Order: sequence, then structure tokens, then C-alpha cells
Amino acid sequence: MDYSNLYIFLSTLLAIFTTTTLAFLFSAYKSKSHEKSINLPPGSFGWPIIGETFAFLHNDHEKFVGDRMKKYSSKIFKTKILGERTVVLCGTAGHKFVASNEEKLFAAWRPHSMQKLFRSSYQKAASTIMLRQMEKHVSQAPGFLRAEALVGYVAAMDSMVLDHLKTHWDGKQVVEAHRLTQLLVLTLSAKSFMGLEDHCRIDKLAELMDTMMPALHTIPVNIPGTAFHRAMKAAPAAREIIQSFIKEKKEVMASTGNKMHDFLSYMIATADPVTGRFMPENEIADKIMGIVAASFNSPAMTTTFIVKFLGERPDIYDKVRIEQLEILKSKKSGEALNWDDMQKMKYSWNVALEAMRLIPPLQGTFREAAKDFTYQGYTIPKGWKVYWTVSTTNMNPEYFPAPEEFDPTRFEKATPPPYTNIPFGSGPRICPGMDYARLQILSFMHHLVIRFKWELVNPNCKITGGMNPFPVDGLKVRLQAQPSQA
Repeated sequence: MDYSNLYIFLSTLLAIFTTTTLAFLFSAYKSKSHEKSINLPPGSFGWPIIGETFAFLHNDHEKFVGDRMKKYSSKIFKTKILGERTVVLCGTAGHKFVASNEEKLFAAWRPHSMQKLFRSSYQKAASTIMLRQMEKHVSQAPGFLRAEALVGYVAAMDSMVLDHLKTHWDGKQVVEAHRLTQLLVLTLSAKSFMGLEDHCRIDKLAELMDTMMPALHTIPVNIPGTAFHRAMKAAPAAREIIQSFIKEKKEVMASTGNKMHDFLSYMIATADPVTGRFMPENEIADKIMGIVAASFNSPAMTTTFIVKFLGERPDIYDKVRIEQLEILKSKKSGEALNWDDMQKMKYSWNVALEAMRLIPPLQGTFREAAKDFTYQGYTIPKGWKVYWTVSTTNMNPEYFPAPEEFDPTRFEKATPPPYTNIPFGSGPRICPGMDYARLQILSFMHHLVIRFKWELVNPNCKITGGMNPFPVDGLKVRLQAQPSQA
């Protein structure tokens, strides 16, 4: 054996390791020295390494935030969650500050678990910060989420909602509403964003997405038995279904020369205006996965909890049904809903807003400090994560009297102050799919209350804490068919 070569190899390896370690330690020391020299917000980083992650993920979100607001500050506090030093900005002032400084002080950031599930959207050489250019690429794509496109999509959405109810709800005594609302929202998004109508593939994607969703905000430890491990197995399977469909779509587009009107076709056919480069298939697949995930989780949660609240409150159900029957009476037999019909569903949309106020489909979201900045007299260092959460305003009795009550009429009595009930976010990064989600929710409510009345089989079903609340054992409802006219 040539020991001289082995010695050289081991010496080189040791030198690389030592240099890397020293550089890391120096960077950490420099960062801590900088932090000691500035006025950081009050709070606690919790336990070594894990910080306060377990409490953040598993405790009641309102309690987690509320307890720290009482202990440290009602405006801002620091913590350590998901492996990151984080400041939580509270109240309407915090919401407004984030919304007003999106382009100046903040960049979007996704937890490490989400980055790993959508791996190739986060290339190793790139920052983990989501590029603002990609968000604009999605929201500004022609024929995607603009109002003029959605006007023409209402009738198709109406037809698909009706088909879904006939297939999965009609003739059933008991259904699991959470699972079925997931299937519905994925059916709608697969058609509108991808042009996918294969029910077998949609059913499988819904199953895989359901497995992935609990792991979007979690500790990314890939150990058998954990939610993250299950999600890491589901993600490649979902990506494979999407990539297979992308290949099929490209072949059809190439052979027919036809332009298709969905976001997937747009990504396939559109080159970067600067480089002239077309997006690789794996990159398209990851972006489609992100869009499908965004259009899957929150709308399904909101729709599920609307079903729950209407099942608990027959008086509110009756008001929604009266409003929807009035719309039905104004239409010809078999005529689809249109954009104008949606604008008439004012009380129904207030029900949806109240459901999202009481149980927000997403409790909050993260940003990354793009540079040092000062807020409320405290300095937040560059690279720290910034978290804003609806739980600091949506249950505040100052803005919403008797906040524990489910009362849709509160939105009729007075318009809530800005930045108090913002389930879709605010500012430049407000959810681009807000209007799409509204149409989807109202279409479902229209047909559901006209066709059925229901009662909850498990009214005390457990709702998870953390960032994405959902009924742990599903939401079972007992259906009673209703005549179409009251």
C-alpha cells in the first residue's frame, strides 16, 4: 500500500474539515458578537437546538403566541422555532409593518421541511429564500388568476362541483367531509392549473398531498414513523405523477400545435424573456407541486370548517340556504352559476370569512430579514426569520366583540379595521389565488345547501394545533337530501 498517498489524502481531508469548522465557528462567533452589541427584542430561545419548536407546532397557536405577548411584549418577541431565530410581530401594527416593507426589508422564506419536500425548486447553489420573481411569474401568467379569466371559469367550476356532489355525496347516508373537500379542491385545481382530468391520477394526488400537508411545517427528521418521513416518501410519488403528465402534455402540444389555456401549458411554452431558456421538466414539476399544494390545503380546510359550523348552527344554515335558493330561482333549469351570481352571495361569503376568522386555514407565514432593521425600538438582525400571525388580531375583542361566537353578521354591521382579519395575507404578497378560492368556496356552498341538510356525527372532533389546523379523525356528517325549492 502506498502510505504516502494515503497520508496526503487524510491530511487534505483534515485540512478541509478544520478550515470549514473554523470558518463556521468564526461566523457563529461574529454573529453572536453582533447580536450582543444590539438591542434585541425580549423573549426566549428556549431549549438548545430545538428552541420552542415543539410548543409552536403542537400547542394551541393562539395560546402559544398570547402567552408570550403577555410575558414579554404585546408588540414583538423573539423565539427559536424550526431551527431559526425568529421574531414574532404582533397586532395590526405588526401586520401593517410587514405588508408595507415586503420589497424593502423582507424576503419570503419557507421552513426547511418545505424546502426538502419541494427540493429542486431550491437548488443547492441558490439561497433558500423564495425569489420574488417566481411569485410574480405565477400571479401574472396570462389567463391564470386574473379576474377576466376567472369570469369565464365560473361555469366550468360550477359543473365540476355539481359532478363531485352527484358522485360522492348523493345517495350517501354518512360522508367524511374533510376527505371529500380535499378531493374536490384538487379536482378543481388539477383542471384549472394543469388541464388534468384523469380521476385516477387526481385521487392518487389527493392521497399523496394529504400525506404531505402535515409535514410542511415540522422538524425535518427523516425517521420512519414520523410525519416528515411519510411526506418524503409521498413527495417523489406526487412528482412522478406530475412529471409523467408534463411529458404527455408536451407531446400533445408539439403534435397538434394547439395552445392550451392553463398554467402548466404556459410554463411549458414560455421561454425566459432574458435568457431564452425554457424551463426544465423537473423544475416545472416542482413549481406545479407548489401551486397544487397551495391550492389544496387552505381551501380544503376552510370548506371543511364551513361544513362543521353550518352543521352546528341550523339557524345560519337556513340563512345561507335562503340566499342560495333566491339565486337558484332567478336562473333557468340547469343553467350554471355565473360571475354575477357570485357577487350576490354576500351572506354566504360572510359565513366563510367568519369560519376563517375562528379557525384560520393558515395561522401565519414567515419572512426573512433581508437586512438589519429596527421595529418598536428593537433591532432585528439580517437573516433572522420574521413571523406574522393572524392569531394576534382575529380573536381580539377590540376588533371582534364576543370573538368566540360564530357570527357572520359582524361583517354586515361594520367593516373590520385593516389588518385585523387577513386569512389571505396582505400587501404585495397577498395570496394571488384569493379570488379563485372565493369562487370555489361559494360554488360548493351553493350546491351543498341546496341539495343537503346535515348533522355532525363527531361534533367534538379533535382539531390539531400548530400552523395548519385540521380535524384529526376527519369530519363525518350525516346527510339528509333536501328539495331544491323551500
